[in-house]
Amino acid sequence: MGQLGGLVHVIMQAWDTMVVTLAMLMPATVDAKIFQRCDLAMKLEEAGLNGFKGYTIGGLLCMAHYESGFDTSFVDRNPDGSSAYGIFQLNSTWRCDSGVTPTQNLCHMECHELFNRHILDDIMCAKQIVSSQNGMNTWDSWSQHYSGHDLSEWLKGCHMYAKPYTTEINS
Repeated sequence: MGQLGGLVHVIMQAWDTMVVTLAMLMPATVDAKIFQRCDLAMKLEEAGLNGFKGYTIGGLLCMAHYESGFDTSFVDRNPDGSSAYGIFQLNSTWRCDSGVTPTQNLCHMECHELFNRHILDDIMCAKQIVSSQNGMNTWDSWSQHYSGHDLSEWLKGCHMYAKPYTTEINS
């Protein structure tokens, strides 16, 4: 009975650890949101991103769509051990603190804060990235697929004041 009791104790500890881990993750995923294109466009416009540093909301929408599918809970694990989080896929090596990998934490936030529907902090971090030397080229998908293209289609059907510039700057 001694070995069986020890095994039960180990199983119970593992169960407790799993329950605590799930409880910590639950608030982040419960408040997650997959944005509709025009809803996200309006949030970006409200945050003053149309024309910010020469980029349009259409460009940001395009990038967010292909990076995360507009899903605030999206996480992409990278081969180097870092992860990219949230709607703009902000990397844990540079932008946020995952508590797992070393980080510069340039946006002064914990990565789990990027999982919720309240994306003002995500937008502020994205603004910081767009303002950096590499601009939108910080996102590999931008430089590979969208830079210099007509991205006005991303605003079609959205009732807003954003000007659908037909071309983005070439960074």
